[in-house]
Amino acid sequence: MSVHDDLTAVQRCLDDLSRSVGRLEKQLGSGGLEMRRVRADADHLRESVALLREAAAHPNQPRKPELVTIPDTPYDDSLWIDTDDEGLGARDRRAP
Repeated sequence: MSVHDDLTAVQRCLDDLSRSVGRLEKQLGSGGLEMRRVRADADHLRESVALLREAAAHPNQPRKPELVTIPDTPYDDSLWIDTDDEGLGARDRRAP
């Protein structure tokens, strides 16, 4: 089987899973923690397979990590005026 065929088979299984989860929700209700977790897990699987399908569509495309630029300039001190110094206690109290 090719990758495309395998991904199509997985997608069909996920569709079956989604229908089964829907039937369970009708029988058990969708408010319980267990049911919400099963629904969330099924949705995550669907999203993961979609990402995998997209990655398989462009196998030779180099994947570059998303870079975040961190500036060298110091942070604005006003960002920290409402916080306590960690480990030193509050400014107006003594440490025990």
